[in-house]
Amino acid sequence: MRQIVLDTETTGLETSQGHRIIEIGCVELFNRRLTGRHYHQYINPEREVDAGAFQVHGISNEMLADKPKFAQIADEFMAFVGDADLIIHNAAFDIGFINAEFGRLTPRLTAIETNRTVIDSLLLARAKHPGQKNNLDALCKRYGVDNSQRDLHGALLDAEILADVYLLMTGGQTALSLGGNQSSNKDSGGSGNEIKRLAASRKPLPVVRVSDEELGLHNEKLASINKSSAGNCIWLKDVVADV
Repeated sequence: MRQIVLDTETTGLETSQGHRIIEIGCVELFNRRLTGRHYHQYINPEREVDAGAFQVHGISNEMLADKPKFAQIADEFMAFVGDADLIIHNAAFDIGFINAEFGRLTPRLTAIETNRTVIDSLLLARAKHPGQKNNLDALCKRYGVDNSQRDLHGALLDAEILADVYLLMTGGQTALSLGGNQSSNKDSGGSGNEIKRLAASRKPLPVVRVSDEELGLHNEKLASINKSSAGNCIWLKDVVADV
């Protein structure tokens, strides 16, 4: 199961006002493990960055002046994404901007959500933690993910942080593989502009395994459900089918 955790930074908040993508960051998960492969690109938006947006991500017009336009990186971006499902925090925002960029291309690209699952980690967090703050910083604090480098938003750093948060929020992971033979990555930052990353040497996320006692209680519960439903416990049927 291949998944791409994705984040973007933009010139402003609304595509209807002509705002554009200026940075894309992606990290790859395979079977709920970080592979070490990533995609990162700054993009010339062909317009100025709003002052409010600059305060959030610190990416200036001067920094973007010599970067490629979206049309020049669209193919390599989609080659990295492939047919993987997407994990995005507040997915409607990023999907809206990506599709707006696709709409400017000739020929236009099909909407990025077509024929793939998009998992919105913000909606997952709201369902899991109703009535609480569920922005990325709040989730980092809740799940013990180190976000000390996140003084400003950055697409690649935020994608890496979100990958850790998502895996913890949905049951844990993992081992991080950073083999050199897996490094068909795109990483294009500006001269003198350091791209912040999570430390490759960070500890793997914890995996909480079921105990023998918990497994026994689970099986007893399933047996009870199966008896009261005249042999129609769907979880036992799934077990049989999987075997």
